[in-house]
Amino acid sequence: MLNSPKSKRTLKQKLHLRWQQWLSRRLPANEQVTLNHRSIFILPTRFGMTWLVLIIILFLLGTNYQNNLIMGLSFLLLSIFNTCIIYSYKNLAGLTLTSTKANHCFANQPIYFPIRLCSKSKAYELQLNFPNQPLEVIKTVAEQPVQGLITFSHSHRGINRPGRLKVESHYPLGLCKAWSHVDLAIEQLVFAQPIADPKPIKLATSQHDEQHDSGKYVSGVDEYKGLRDYQVGEPLKQVAWKQWAQGRGMLSKEFEQPQGAPMWLSLDKNTFDPELAISHLAWHTEQLSEKKQMFGAILAGNTIAPSHGEQHRISMQTQLALLPQFNKAKSSHD
Repeated sequence: MLNSPKSKRTLKQKLHLRWQQWLSRRLPANEQVTLNHRSIFILPTRFGMTWLVLIIILFLLGTNYQNNLIMGLSFLLLSIFNTCIIYSYKNLAGLTLTSTKANHCFANQPIYFPIRLCSKSKAYELQLNFPNQPLEVIKTVAEQPVQGLITFSHSHRGINRPGRLKVESHYPLGLCKAWSHVDLAIEQLVFAQPIADPKPIKLATSQHDEQHDSGKYVSGVDEYKGLRDYQVGEPLKQVAWKQWAQGRGMLSKEFEQPQGAPMWLSLDKNTFDPELAISHLAWHTEQLSEKKQMFGAILAGNTIAPSHGEQHRISMQTQLALLPQFNKAKSSHD
């Protein structure tokens, strides 16, 4: 039946798809977009429609009773409405939006996308948001760039694409709504949500290594760790003479080396809930990185060499985030 909910939903989806295709042709994706006559749309608001109805009523009353004062008032209100159309367009015309990289975050946490805005002529009362997301209001934008943080709350593990950014303004009197849907080619990699794992890590170490010491860095001579205050009696070869020449005082170079064999993380594909297993590995990654322990991983046939530090933590979380969406694949198969 044509009036069935399924047919209505299908028609709505087709119209939405046509609208998105038209927008893609008219407003192609770009990391920096400047609004102009091709990208700005203007329509009356509800208040504006009420204003127009009032103008029509006044005009009819004025012509019916031949009252020049009432007719003049209707023409005045119409001129104000026309002026608002022009100023609504000018408020967005020339506005430049630039996308910048967001900070790393975990799944099920909101992502705050930084958007830089500037305009040759001042823009007022701008409302920005992604589809079905909270509004970010920016009062004034001028030539000096300002930054807005646009919220995307429905984050999931992997690549997140929030879609087109809606820029809207009701300036100056709220009679007209000027808006645009810009595609800033925004995407963000979101790490898996860390969930505490009650099971201990299986170690690839010898029987004589202690679990809590494996992969942990201790004082040694293998790798440079950093600088610390010089202690009286330390060998002069450990003194950081370059820093001393710069007037930073007596500092000693500190070295470290791993104790025991490195720790290894691996993903069990046969587990009942692969997504939970990935969250457990994300939690272990955070814990081992916080303890500055050396560890590696075997994920979907890819081996990540043992290491430590912030770069290794990000590399591990990135590999976990890019693993296939097991739950989605299972539900689509069903």
